Amino acid sequence: MFFSFLLLLVGFFLVSFGADKLVEGASNIAKRLRVSDLVIGLTIVSFGTSAPELAVNIVSAFKKNSEIALGNIIGSNIFNILAVAGISAMIRPIEVHYSTLKKEIPLSFIAALTVLALGNKVPSLITRGDGIVLLSFFAIFLAYVFEMAKKDRSMFEEMEKGKLKETSLIISIVYVVGGLIGLTFGGRWIVTGATDVAKFFGVSDKLIGLTIVAAGTSIPELATSVTAMIKGNSEIGLGNIVGSNIFNIFFILGATAVINPVLYNTVLNVDLTLLLIVTALLTIFSKDLKINRLEGLLLFLSYIGYTVYLIIRG
Repeated sequence: MFFSFLLLLVGFFLVSFGADKLVEGASNIAKRLRVSDLVIGLTIVSFGTSAPELAVNIVSAFKKNSEIALGNIIGSNIFNILAVAGISAMIRPIEVHYSTLKKEIPLSFIAALTVLALGNKVPSLITRGDGIVLLSFFAIFLAYVFEMAKKDRSMFEEMEKGKLKETSLIISIVYVVGGLIGLTFGGRWIVTGATDVAKFFGVSDKLIGLTIVAAGTSIPELATSVTAMIKGNSEIGLGNIVGSNIFNIFFILGATAVINPVLYNTVLNVDLTLLLIVTALLTIFSKDLKINRLEGLLLFLSYIGYTVYLIIRG
């Protein structure tokens, strides 16, 4: 029991420290490359914090356990919007970039809609061909981000070079890599420690699976976005959330389906419909280019309601 508590504490320390260094390193890299924090949030940060989902799904694909793979992605995306964005907005209102409202959030909506369409055809299987389609969408997303980065560079041509000497590029990269390692191991240890502690207090395996383990793979996104908000860097915070959701479906699910076709359980229609609704809700809340504390609270309360539904559904 003592070891479980210790693992939990060390895990939280690693996640906190890793998120802090990741945000700092990513922001420094953005300045040195003369691109916006949003671009870095949509790429390096979101891809890095989605590493646990990628690992879980690749292993599940090779073991031919596709239900875990798909459930993990949908659950993670719902958690990202309701819990991560909700908590982040409660800490500090999230400033929403215009391109995020008009392009990135709609693209994450299209991603969820694509999965719903692919899963409900006959047979209910996301095939290797479907996986290639998803990866093609991901390639388009990368091309879009690349174009955004090129525009950013032209805007930053007049940037004062003196400000870039504070932290070297190598140190910034070390911060990012070290931060991602801390987030990965810290998140894993939090899940392990919390599961052991919950079992000690008699919490059922089902409840543990639906709560601690389900949210476990999204701990890096939560820690990174919350840290970014505390530091006043909402572009990285929201970019991480939206970018992770796009990455999870187009790349991770696409790669999973190419390795091994993913069986689609129509029970997931409810969860995917909810994902579409909350993504639309995120768009509505972002209309004034800001997600305020009240809207963040509504998102978070919705996640609590969804968790209760999952427990009842079993």
